[in-house]
Amino acid sequence: MSTSQMLNEDIDSWETVMFLYNSALKEVGTKLDILNDEFVHIHKYNPIEYIKKRIKTPESIVKKLKRDGYESTIENMVNYINDIAGIRIVCSFTSDIYRLAEMIGKQNDLTVISIKDYIKHPKASGYKSFHMHVTVPIFLSDRVVDTKVEIQIRTIAMDFWASLEHKIYYKFEGNAPEYISRDLRACAEIVSDLDAKMLQLNEAILEAKARQVVWEDVQQDEETKEIS
Repeated sequence: MSTSQMLNEDIDSWETVMFLYNSALKEVGTKLDILNDEFVHIHKYNPIEYIKKRIKTPESIVKKLKRDGYESTIENMVNYINDIAGIRIVCSFTSDIYRLAEMIGKQNDLTVISIKDYIKHPKASGYKSFHMHVTVPIFLSDRVVDTKVEIQIRTIAMDFWASLEHKIYYKFEGNAPEYISRDLRACAEIVSDLDAKMLQLNEAILEAKARQVVWEDVQQDEETKEIS
């Protein structure tokens, strides 16, 4: 059962909808914690730096509905807005983004509705991030309700740029001067170069560490032969 079906069936209240979205955030958050712990257990590496969760404010929801040409109703909110409940996963490297996206997509009780790869195809503003719209089943006492959650995955550098862009455009109510938009796009290129360089550096460190381990094994073998 979808959230909209449940609302049409018997309950049409803001409190119920918010309860479902908050529950969905808890469910997805728990899944991410387990995936991260498993990754650390197997690979001795933590791909997730930190996670942010949020529910859109009523003002933001109404503004988005009006911008898209819909009446401000709970039914339209549930049907046409996919990012009311949002989770942002922040990683160290771009390679972690696609690895995590693949792991999330393989969860049997998550349904991926759509994917938007703004890393390979950035927005005109320079914005980069990997977006997944999913539904997660919320098990209530008498029914199961599939509820939407947007998952954003990005690097620390991408998150810093996006936070700065949001603050700037909020101050100008979306109409920032062209020279500011131009400088933001230039900063986005710097962020991309930084991410690429840090990924290369990390790969070089891993290769150097692997060679060191091999060299230490060879040395140990030679010492063992000398003793025998």
